[in-house]
Amino acid sequence: MSLSNPFLQRLNELYQSFIKFDATQCDRIKRYRNIEPESALFLAMQVRIKQSKKILEIGTSTGYSALWLADAAKVTGAKVTTLEIDEKRTQQAQLHAQELHVDDVIDFWVGDAQKYLEQCQEQYDFILLDAERNAYLNYWVYLQKMLVEHGGVLIVDNVISHAAEVKSFITEVKRDERFMTTTLSIGSGLFVVTFKN
Repeated sequence: MSLSNPFLQRLNELYQSFIKFDATQCDRIKRYRNIEPESALFLAMQVRIKQSKKILEIGTSTGYSALWLADAAKVTGAKVTTLEIDEKRTQQAQLHAQELHVDDVIDFWVGDAQKYLEQCQEQYDFILLDAERNAYLNYWVYLQKMLVEHGGVLIVDNVISHAAEVKSFITEVKRDERFMTTTLSIGSGLFVVTFKN
């Protein structure tokens, strides 16, 4: 069931419910802060274009973007690993994945993404970074190694909407001449990074 009307309809319903929830929360941390639909569509297209096999998402929240990635993964024969520190949100995401019959291609990992990256031996060819922005520089130590060793692409969300918060991270990445980068004005802004060679 790849991007069928019922699938898209349910994704839209979930997105609207997440937006309504966020509107009631004064504390930013309590909001779900899911990726925008146009960004999620772009990611799903990129997985298909690249024919990705191993997908890593850092920041599951309630699973909206993971559902898009998983739908694409079904087409390319890929597996999605998604990291989230909040167990309750992971449980929500798992329920959505089961409902939409994509849970068989998603591995849900609960814990600190930093710890996961420190011990990670997997070879990911598609990485979505959409987590707490003050951790990005620490993550980059491990993400750049993945990109150099395994090729692939890193896509970072919210780089236009939260430009000040990701400025030091983007500066650090751009300073490294081993990588090609571009910023796309899709959704809240997507920063795309890939290894030159």
